[in-house]
Amino acid sequence: MCIGIPCLVIDNSGMWGTVDYCGNRREVVMALVPGAVPGTWVLIHAGLAIQQIDECEATQTLALLKELDLDV
Repeated sequence: MCIGIPCLVIDNSGMWGTVDYCGNRREVVMALVPGAVPGTWVLIHAGLAIQQIDECEATQTLALLKELDLDV
């Protein structure tokens, strides 16, 4: 099973960017979401931002992951 983790974009400098997941910052590949600007949400899978999502979807997904007690 693959899970895309919602993360908040902190910086997007083209190929690479920084995202925040629950206070943890990670460098990820941003090539598939070039329009993602700081403050927007993206789904991260295997170190790659694969899709831009809205804040409502991000918060609902994070709540579900917390409810399932998944340590992602």
